[in-house]
Amino acid sequence: MEKDSHHIIRYPKLVMVWVFLLLLTGLTVWVSRLDLGVLHVWGSLAIAVMKAFLVIAFFMHMRYEGRLLRGLLLLTLVTLAIFIGFTFFDLSYR
Repeated sequence: MEKDSHHIIRYPKLVMVWVFLLLLTGLTVWVSRLDLGVLHVWGSLAIAVMKAFLVIAFFMHMRYEGRLLRGLLLLTLVTLAIFIGFTFFDLSYR
């Protein structure tokens, strides 16, 4: 029987990640008020990806999981990116 190892993340680190998420949320609001044209969408998506990475890595403890779960997560995210890409492709030719 394998021994389960629990990864305990200390509260100061979680609070630091939470504060960084709040800063990224403020950055999202700031970018939404700028007139950047097409870069507005790409900037917002980049910020959303950073926020999702922080949530997945720290709050979902994916940072401490094995290679199989990380690989499955990567496969899922690549599939999602392909579908979003097809949506942008479809919208750009309407």
